[in-house]
Amino acid sequence: MTDSIEESKNVSVTDEDLETKSKGELIKLAGQLRDRRNDLNQMASERASQRDDLNAKTREKVDEAQEHREKRDELNEQVQEHKEKRNELNAEANELFEQVEDKKEEMELDEGKSVDQLEDEIEDLEFKQQTEVLSSEDEQELIEKIEQKREKLAERKEKLEQTDDIDEIKAEAQEIRSEASKHHQKVTELADEAQEHHNEMIEAYREADEIRDEADEMHEKFVEAQEAADQHHEDFVRVQKRLRELDKEEEEEERSRREEKQEAAREEAEEIYQEFKDGETLDTEDLMKLQKTGLL
Repeated sequence: MTDSIEESKNVSVTDEDLETKSKGELIKLAGQLRDRRNDLNQMASERASQRDDLNAKTREKVDEAQEHREKRDELNEQVQEHKEKRNELNAEANELFEQVEDKKEEMELDEGKSVDQLEDEIEDLEFKQQTEVLSSEDEQELIEKIEQKREKLAERKEKLEQTDDIDEIKAEAQEIRSEASKHHQKVTELADEAQEHHNEMIEAYREADEIRDEADEMHEKFVEAQEAADQHHEDFVRVQKRLRELDKEEEEEERSRREEKQEAAREEAEEIYQEFKDGETLDTEDLMKLQKTGLL
């Protein structure tokens, strides 16, 4: 940052200076005022240029921040769109999964033993029937138990044959949820990108504020230099005015001297002319004096 004005280099003039200083001193003083004024004007011009450059950089940073703001807002809009689509798809998938659960409940697929379990139990009972010696009553009871197991197995297989529709619904629900996951991923990616632009916007505004402060400080220094230059110019004009007054006074004195000299010459010429009229002989110098005054 440019330093403040060196007060010691400034030139000042008082009313007493104007009244008491000689013409030569005033001419020298006018030159000093002019030179210092020009230096200060140059300084003010340089500071104005630096201020303008800083203001231009401030505008650039503000424009940069605005670009990040617009990009952030655009990305946030996309985030919202993907969120809405994700939520819509998840709701649709949830509805399908509920349908699967409802159908399973209707078919009681989650209750009772599996096909493998029933087949194993039937196999164990048949093996027992074939290998063990049983009373008629126990064997009959075993046969009935095997029959009951076979009926449950048949019923279970029949229900499982009806699960194709459930599998289709479940597959559709999973596909929709997978699509929802893609939208969720986009939400995450776009939100991260939007946050980056937000951070860049904040940083650009911060830099703009810093540069603006520098520009304001430089403007104050410009005003300081310009006001000092203007003061020196005003003092320069005052001295110039005083010099013109002195010139005018000198001209008046010179004219007064010339008039006095002319008056004296005329009086002398009139005396010579009177002597000529009285019959005195005039020499060449006297004749020239009469010619100069127009008396001859």
